[in-house]
Amino acid sequence: MNKEEQVMMALRDVFNKMAWLNKFKMEDSLKGYKPSEVHCIEYIEKNVDSNVTKLAESFYMTRSAMSKITKRLIEKGLIESYQKQDNKKEIYYRLTEQGKVIYEIHEKLHKGFQERDKGVFEQVTVEQFDSMLRFVEKYSKHLDAEIKKMGMDVKSE
Repeated sequence: MNKEEQVMMALRDVFNKMAWLNKFKMEDSLKGYKPSEVHCIEYIEKNVDSNVTKLAESFYMTRSAMSKITKRLIEKGLIESYQKQDNKKEIYYRLTEQGKVIYEIHEKLHKGFQERDKGVFEQVTVEQFDSMLRFVEKYSKHLDAEIKKMGMDVKSE
């Protein structure tokens, strides 16, 4: 196995372990909510004037699929739609009080996961972080270019 394969396998393995380890607390604390719904709530809270297009781009989903998620979130009373005075065509979303409760639970869980893993990150040097970040950025740009070749839009960062 070459270095490239080792890195990719290691990244997948770490991601899968994190997802598996975090899954139990997430499912227990956020019963009745799908991960896609919770992450949609998180995005809406952190991004002003969220709409279906922005959400779909962020999650690499179709607008149709994202519309179904936002519709479910409205039905559950977690988000509400609104329009701006100067643009009655576009529909935006914001969290309801109930949606903010779910957001806060999710944030506390993430802070707990960060605290659990803090010991590992405290051992990483600034140079190591910079090196990892350069790699991730380079690989992400490569994937953006591949997505663009397929004729799809890539969210701009």
